[in-house]
Amino acid sequence: MDKYVGHFDETQKWIGNIGLAAHNRGYENNYFANIKKLKEGDIINYCYNNNIRKYVVKKQVIIEDTDWTYLEDTEENILTLITCVENEPKYRRCVQATEEK
Repeated sequence: MDKYVGHFDETQKWIGNIGLAAHNRGYENNYFANIKKLKEGDIINYCYNNNIRKYVVKKQVIIEDTDWTYLEDTEENILTLITCVENEPKYRRCVQATEEK
């Protein structure tokens, strides 16, 4: 994650639930620096193997760092973004978006 957005190995890369993680502050590359600004209805573009898919933000929640339920596989195409919460080491910010159809 020092140079790139990380991918949770247990999640999908194109179909189903795609889980990504990145830093939001304090590092050379803070790809999720503005993740707190995302709100319901915002669009996220996801690119994989030269294919682009649009996702619509549906929720932004704070979860415990041990809560992996948001990364479970789904039938629906979902993009899950996870990053830390400032000064809260036991919590993570989780944004979930569904494929725009």
